Amino acid sequence: MTTPSPDGGSVTRTVTVSVHRRVSPEHVPEATRWVQAGVNLANRYPGFLGSGWVRDGEDSHDWHLLYRFADAARLAAWETSDERAAWLARGRGLVEEQRVVRRTGIEGWFDAPAREDDAPPAVVVPPRWKQSVSIWLAFFPLNLLVTVLLGHVDGFEDVPVVLRVLGTTLLLTPIMTYLLIPWVTRLLRPWLTAPRRT
Repeated sequence: MTTPSPDGGSVTRTVTVSVHRRVSPEHVPEATRWVQAGVNLANRYPGFLGSGWVRDGEDSHDWHLLYRFADAARLAAWETSDERAAWLARGRGLVEEQRVVRRTGIEGWFDAPAREDDAPPAVVVPPRWKQSVSIWLAFFPLNLLVTVLLGHVDGFEDVPVVLRVLGTTLLLTPIMTYLLIPWVTRLLRPWLTAPRRT
C-alpha cells in the first residue's frame, strides 16, 4: 500500500496481519511445529519483516500470530503462493482459524489481538508519542548492550563508521522486530490502549 508523501511522491506502508487461531491442547506440539514451518517459508519471500506467536494464557486454546510484510504487494505474493496453500493444508485438523485482521504501518504491532467470539471492537491505536516511547524502551537497552559488548572487541573502532552502523543495524533490526517490539507492546498494552483524556 502506498500513501502520498508531502513532496507529491508515494510512501510504501508495511502491512501487519493478525491471525487468531484456536488450538486443541493435544495438538499444541504439532501446531507449534506447523506454525514455525510457516514462518520459515514466509521468511524466504521478499518483504517479510518478522512474526510473533503468543497464547492468551497458559491453559488457553486461543493463539495469536502477528506477521509483517514490507508492502501489500509482497504480502499478496506470499498469501497467494502455492507453498503457503500447501502449508495451510497441512494445518487442517491442527488449528481452527477464527479471524484475520490487516493493519498498515507501525500501528499493526500495537493493535489488540482480534477474537472472533468478541463483538468487533473499536480499534484503539495508541497516540504516536506512546508508540515512540514503546519503541525507545525496546531499542535503548538493546543498543546500549550491543554498544558496550562491541566496545570490547579489539579493532572494532578501526572499522569505518558506515560499516559499523551497517553491521549493528543488521543485527538489531531482526531482534527488535521478532522479539522486543512484540514483547514490549504486550507488556505495555494496558497503558497503550488506555482511553485518552479529554
